[in-house]
Amino acid sequence: MEVRAVSKWVRKGPRKVRVYADQIRGMRIEEAQAVLGAQSSPAAGVLLGTLNSAVANAENNHDLDPDDLTIAKAYVDGGFGIPRMRPRARGRADRIKKRTCHITVVLRENAGDDDE
Repeated sequence: MEVRAVSKWVRKGPRKVRVYADQIRGMRIEEAQAVLGAQSSPAAGVLLGTLNSAVANAENNHDLDPDDLTIAKAYVDGGFGIPRMRPRARGRADRIKKRTCHITVVLRENAGDDDE
């Protein structure tokens, strides 16, 4: 069974969050939480919140044991770039984009086999 959680319109650039999503893909839940919790980047904290939400969905909605879950998929898609203006010389302005992203974490229940 697969359980997922999605965080939309996160005010972080997708490239920054994607670095941590690539690290945790395929890990068990405890390992991934330890890896993300040890990072100092705010992007890792946002991804950890989405992971914890997926674990809570699995536990409360589907009665799954968090110890038997692994991260099947973790991906980050780009969202809308919020347009902002930056003042420049001689009364002009440059347009900049404040990037957003959508984070999706999909958990899968192990088939009951222990690899340890």
